[in-house]
Amino acid sequence: MNVYCTVRPVTPDDPRVPALLSAYHLRTEAEKGVPVASAAELPPAYRAEALDPATAFAADTVLLAVDEADTAVGLVVLTAPHQDGVPEIKRLWVAPEARGKGAAAALMDGAVDHATRAGAPAVRLSVWLWRGRAIALYRRLGFETVRPWDDRPGLLCLEKPLRTAAGSDTPARIERLAAARIRAHAPDGLAALLVDAVDGGASLGFLAPLDPAEAADWWLTVADEAERGARTVWTAHGPGDVVLGAVTLVPGDKANGRHRGEIARLIVHRGARGQGLGGRLLAAAEEHAAGEGLTLLVLDTQTDSPAERLYRRAGWTAAGTIPDFAADPAGTLRPTTLYYKRIGPLPRTE
Repeated sequence: MNVYCTVRPVTPDDPRVPALLSAYHLRTEAEKGVPVASAAELPPAYRAEALDPATAFAADTVLLAVDEADTAVGLVVLTAPHQDGVPEIKRLWVAPEARGKGAAAALMDGAVDHATRAGAPAVRLSVWLWRGRAIALYRRLGFETVRPWDDRPGLLCLEKPLRTAAGSDTPARIERLAAARIRAHAPDGLAALLVDAVDGGASLGFLAPLDPAEAADWWLTVADEAERGARTVWTAHGPGDVVLGAVTLVPGDKANGRHRGEIARLIVHRGARGQGLGGRLLAAAEEHAAGEGLTLLVLDTQTDSPAERLYRRAGWTAAGTIPDFAADPAGTLRPTTLYYKRIGPLPRTE
């Protein structure tokens, strides 16, 4: 089952918070090699958080990720700013059954967005070195290693500077769209995004100038595919719910190819480029694919396009180039480079 989650702030005394904090701390103690059976047996500071979060986080912001059934599937805490004005992200936790479906990234986006709107110059966090997947997520979101403020062995300290100016500098929200939301955005936001990309020279299967009605019709087709599980869509939204970017994932539909998926139509509006949206959208699709059990992703892109730099930075490998593969929006034939990325172990064949 896919988790389509939304992130919302709650008060620390929300009845769903203690169970999530308890799960986080019990797992952490087990990873440290000192497992305990219940929250009551946790070390005092952690026990206080799990049993009385209303007091422990009275000055902080608690965000919950909830699925379509309004079930809490994850949590993160953003502390009140420290003396230098920088808040800290703590206690990021996603229930095991909800992992790999974008909840962690959504919680992080929510925490960073909250800090930015509050005017913070940066946001920081610390993470145990053994949590490789979490560290990879943080780095994809722009966190960099800084001088440690906590000298416990095995702890990595990271920080992300924030741009707090109004308007386009506010971090975009990454959202997985259900079919109904795709249809709602198709006539305006999504169509305008596709038109901007094609008219700007992006090779996406269309010729310029692209008719907005044709672009909207394509997105309506995508909505139908999403409804039957043949394609998954993520979008980046700015202030006022303006659509700034999108990416889709198409799972393999052949009996011998259900271990793989294709990244298709990664688009960022020309006015929103340079903010890391392409990398965040790509990371959301990759995380979802891994959660669905896919082990291999593929894509193709116009050779020597700016998108190639993004894919290489994200760990994709070029498999080869095909000359004169597709016409660019102006109608000129261009070469295309094929890329792949392993996101899990090789599938078993026996």
